[in-house]
Amino acid sequence: MNEREIEAIVKQVLDGMRDPSALSGSTAKAGGAIPKTSRAAMLTALEHYDIKEFPIPEIGDDDILVKVEGCGICGTDAHEFKRDPFGLIPVVLGHEGTGEIVKMGKNVKKDSAGKPLKLGDKVVTCMIFKDDPDITMFDLNKQNVGGADVYGLLPDDDVHLNGWFADYLVIRGGSTVFNVSDLDLKSRILIEPCAVLIHAVERAKSTGILRFNSRVVVQGCGPIGLICIAILKTMGIMNIVAVDGEQKRLDFAKELGAAASVNFKEYKGIEALTEAVKTALGGHLADFAFQCTGSPVAHSNIYKFIRNGGGLCELGFFINGGDATINPHFDICSKEITTVGSWVYTLRDYATTFEFLKSAKAIGLPLDKLITHTFPLEKINEAHRTNLAMEGLKIAIINE
Repeated sequence: MNEREIEAIVKQVLDGMRDPSALSGSTAKAGGAIPKTSRAAMLTALEHYDIKEFPIPEIGDDDILVKVEGCGICGTDAHEFKRDPFGLIPVVLGHEGTGEIVKMGKNVKKDSAGKPLKLGDKVVTCMIFKDDPDITMFDLNKQNVGGADVYGLLPDDDVHLNGWFADYLVIRGGSTVFNVSDLDLKSRILIEPCAVLIHAVERAKSTGILRFNSRVVVQGCGPIGLICIAILKTMGIMNIVAVDGEQKRLDFAKELGAAASVNFKEYKGIEALTEAVKTALGGHLADFAFQCTGSPVAHSNIYKFIRNGGGLCELGFFINGGDATINPHFDICSKEITTVGSWVYTLRDYATTFEFLKSAKAIGLPLDKLITHTFPLEKINEAHRTNLAMEGLKIAIINE
């Protein structure tokens, strides 16, 4: 060790004595101190990100600095990339992210579930509380995340590091954060979309119709529908039929727990398609159905697959996808179908999701295969185009 290296170490220790949080933060990053700036992929125009460099701000007593390890690309990101329906541009997106704590304020001791937090722990975020009494940690089921802010969907401000499509993320005081150090990177990237389906299945169970021996149809085998099938499988539901128009996705649905599949492209007309679904269910219509596409036509069709007295969970429309045509008498009233809508998740669903991911792995469900493509941050435009072209399932940004 030369004299210059010794001087650098002494300076680091002295800086730490003046500001202990600076010392703990710097030593948490392998290979040296935390940099002064961070890259962030900012959506600056429709279908275009710029990689920008922003100063890493001082961390407050209730804040956490996270070194981002990876983040999935969500359908919401695709909507924002193409159309900016939320009016956020310019914005740093990315809400399916995870990373390592490299610096934390002196008041940060535990995560939102009461689990201890320390430097080096792997974390995910769920929501940022507003001044809304309906969203509190004391009544986690009262309202879904739709009433709160989410990292990756925040308007730009003087911090800038507000989304997971970056090298670093600043978690502000008042946010929810969970210690998920016992999960691998791919599992952590899948937490947010899996929570969407945990919430949907919990909504479905509230009807009293979805049971252990139910015959279930899952319509739409993108990441959302495929995760839905995996969750039902971990519940012990064996009679699941997947409906989609892409054979590769239907084949993967069987790996995740579907007993049979129906490719709607092979049938002309709703009557023929309904008969195919009925045949796949052993000559019966479904007890329960999950509609996981954003297609109004798919929503109109799914009622035909459900038996009298059956149930439906509609979760495919995160944004306005247009009107669907149904016949209230034949589709709802005379069949006495019980319908529930599902949108995003609650805090409690996050906690359940951690256990689902462990259970899925324990019974051999290959959920990690959902992540079919990975890109570095500097290729985020290419990653989004790959996602829009539906060339894979889940596309993720991975930081080396």
